[in-house]
Amino acid sequence: MKDVTIGGLTVGNDRGLTVIAGPCQLESADHAQMIAGRMAEACRAVGAQYIFKASYDKANRTSLKGKRGIGMDAGLKVLEGVRSALGMPVLTDVHDIEQARVAGAVVDVIQIPAFLCRQTDLLLAAGETGCVVNIKKGQFLAPWDMANVAAKVESTGNTRILLTERGTSFGYNTLVADMRALPTMAKTGYPVIMDATHSVQQPGGLGGASGGQREFAPAMARAAVSLGIAGVFIETHQAPDADPLISDGPNMVPLDQMPRLLETLMALDRIAKADPLRV
Repeated sequence: MKDVTIGGLTVGNDRGLTVIAGPCQLESADHAQMIAGRMAEACRAVGAQYIFKASYDKANRTSLKGKRGIGMDAGLKVLEGVRSALGMPVLTDVHDIEQARVAGAVVDVIQIPAFLCRQTDLLLAAGETGCVVNIKKGQFLAPWDMANVAAKVESTGNTRILLTERGTSFGYNTLVADMRALPTMAKTGYPVIMDATHSVQQPGGLGGASGGQREFAPAMARAAVSLGIAGVFIETHQAPDADPLISDGPNMVPLDQMPRLLETLMALDRIAKADPLRV
């Protein structure tokens, strides 16, 4: 098992649960700090480790009309503010080599989007920053293929790697989450994360935007955590249905439902870690 240090946190498949959570898109400094503060409080209450996540640019929106975000310069300032004001690690995704280099100077965790997880130059650039690199498994990849993806980052000398499951393409506008993927990816030794919200996404399901089945996100999180993994990734918002153009609104768990969900996840995590799964 490989542990990965992120700020003052130690993330590992045999460690206490880490929660990566926040809005899909950054909206403003005040909004980011509000969600980060409430999530940090909820995680402290149950003993979970917490990393704030949010995107400054959603480069893969279904439609050209979709809101992409506040942009890299403004977004990184917001993330830096969350990090310094609230004292927590922050994560954001990048889409090209230059973004990796710029974001790597600000954030603790660089995330490689699922669609880009085999882009060698992007993986190398992310690894060369020295940041923790969270790689989303492509919807088109088998879980055992992630060993090759991780090896690209490893080639830079950076072994601070997280591997995230987010569902697999299963016909048009549909994903399926195969829980066998989690212990399979854990065989790499790297911490494994379950993306509970994107795994219930319906890509392009609304025609001009992605749909989703938010009601099943807690089920995905509970099933994954019961296997004994390093962490869970959950997007959250105080009003995910307020704006029809908000990115991934149909998947996000309402913020006021997170404390109870975290309490359940931590109970499952304690049971799982007391008797680790052996595959």
